Amino acid sequence: MNKPLRRIAIFCGLLVLALLIRDNWLQYVQADDLQSNVHNRRVAIERYAQPLGDIIVDGKSITGSTKTSGSDFEYKRTYKDGPMWAPVTGYASQAFGTSQLENLENGILTGNDDRLFFRNTLDMITGKKKQGGNVVTTLNDAAQKAAYQGLGNKKGAVAAIDPKTGAILALASTPSYDPSTFSGNSTDTDTKAWNRLQKKNNPDDPMLNRALRETYPPGSTFKVVTAAAALENGLVPDADTKTDSPDPWTMPGTTTVLPNEGNLPCKNATLRVALRVSCNSVFGKVGSDLGNDKMLEEAKKFGFGSEQFTPVRSNASVFSDGMNKSQTALSSIGQYNTAATPLQMAMVASAVANDGTLMKPYMVSELSTHNLDVIEHTDPQKLSQPLSQKNAQVLQSMMETVVKSGTGQNAQINEQGVTVGGKTGTAQHGIDNSEKPYAWFISYAKLSDGSSPVAVAVVVEDGSANRDDISGGGLAAPIARDVMKAVIDSKK
Repeated sequence: MNKPLRRIAIFCGLLVLALLIRDNWLQYVQADDLQSNVHNRRVAIERYAQPLGDIIVDGKSITGSTKTSGSDFEYKRTYKDGPMWAPVTGYASQAFGTSQLENLENGILTGNDDRLFFRNTLDMITGKKKQGGNVVTTLNDAAQKAAYQGLGNKKGAVAAIDPKTGAILALASTPSYDPSTFSGNSTDTDTKAWNRLQKKNNPDDPMLNRALRETYPPGSTFKVVTAAAALENGLVPDADTKTDSPDPWTMPGTTTVLPNEGNLPCKNATLRVALRVSCNSVFGKVGSDLGNDKMLEEAKKFGFGSEQFTPVRSNASVFSDGMNKSQTALSSIGQYNTAATPLQMAMVASAVANDGTLMKPYMVSELSTHNLDVIEHTDPQKLSQPLSQKNAQVLQSMMETVVKSGTGQNAQINEQGVTVGGKTGTAQHGIDNSEKPYAWFISYAKLSDGSSPVAVAVVVEDGSANRDDISGGGLAAPIARDVMKAVIDSKK
């Protein structure tokens, strides 16, 4: 071979080698990125070429698919009671993508998950179309209805958990939205519906999942964490020993008195009395005496400072580090920098109810094929141990006093063998507390056999209420009661 031909051959060989390398790079290295690229329309066309699998609650689907016309997308997503379930399902839109369970379990719902490969291969052999699998949730239909209807036209959220397992039983957020209204392919109707829901056009932000993604000052509900810290660190031996708590009490390093609401028996009050009537001075001083490090350590044991993945992500709740004694005092009554999601405060109540053991919250029980063969099952996992069994039972007795004869009496369930423990909270916010406060209530219910099937957290932002009428006991406790009762009744 002469020299010019040899050069041409080498050059052509290098070109072929470069093409092979590029082809393998695209097929094996960039394949996933290209497949999920938002500009790859073929992926979306394939996604909606057949009905999606369903999201299941109590054995029934809360999602569906319907045939479309005039589009290269053959099917679109539909929802049953869309606004009620939106905080659980999220949305699947041909024009605007997916969120929450619709996004995180996309592979199962579309049938593209590798675990469905064998099943779909058999379907292809037999001539059946590929079918998506199902996402079976832990949600309780009756509890979700009670939560959603209880919130009504008020802004707020509810989270309910099974303390023994961590299974999420209710997850409601209002105002909400109907994912069906924009599940189509960018028609004028879909686009207008989507635009109406965006925060820039709707200050109520109905697409915000307040149960998981909004952190609020928890107010006096956080006193449960402070009481746990006092018991765990031996600052107070039990529920009925008097504390060293003057009233009025001036916060360390300041001339500022930490006030109590009204004429309360807070001077040197026991933890039981202080929780029953919600003494700021007692719990502020407890937090200050323990110090920032011990309070932060206890808050972390309850889940503060960590995101939770249910699998939908929940924002991390906040208890700050590096605070002085007066800042720690304010934080220990759920003010200053302290902020929590409703899920986090439900976790606090559930840990107390579960004799001090905190279970990891989760909302997906199983992933299954379209004919309900289970391909993955979620097992309960212990997350932490915020309290000893002994101290948890002491705190249970205190929270039950709150509901029996204190600020939480609106949460009582008048059924034989049912005992409710709880804590109210009215959290101030805004510059110089100029905004209307948030109404909180956290609680659990116990049955006659000692089991606790449900723990609940409720927060209400009721802008229409008179400021003086806003209280955790008045606005939030009745909602918590109805959610707990719904869970109890569903197990009969």
